Amino acid sequence: MPTHYSRAQIALHWVIFLLIAFQFVANEPMGEAWRAVKKGQEVSFDPLVAAHVFAGIAVLALVVWRLALRLTRGVPPLPAEEPAHLKLVAHLTHWGLYAFMVLVPLSGLVAWFGSVEPAGEAHEVLKTLLMILVILHVAGALYQQLVLKTNIMERMKKAG
Repeated sequence: MPTHYSRAQIALHWVIFLLIAFQFVANEPMGEAWRAVKKGQEVSFDPLVAAHVFAGIAVLALVVWRLALRLTRGVPPLPAEEPAHLKLVAHLTHWGLYAFMVLVPLSGLVAWFGSVEPAGEAHEVLKTLLMILVILHVAGALYQQLVLKTNIMERMKKAG
């Protein structure tokens, strides 16, 4: 079992994070375009809408790559001194993040390219749940680092 994440795993973690952050920050043009589609209006080209679509596709592709690395290479174990209930929360949070990082772009693609309104509605709900899990993930990492003093963040900064 590895003691650190690989360079590829670290790079994928941060690139996916930046893409998802961009998706949340630059969401309004996509929302306006989707509302126009729902009304049957023609949508003219907007580079921010295109960027949202392409960033979503990139997230999906990179998450699949990251999952493949996780399943073939493995991941470092959680700190031995971490309480069992926190290990369970971390485990569930990580797999929830993976699930939502696949489901959010898939639902967006189905909504946008298939004009499937229920997929668009699901996309809205799923992206909110993804944001909640991202916040939980960051809070958990900070709690481990600053309160439990497990130095857990070192695993995602330095390749092993």
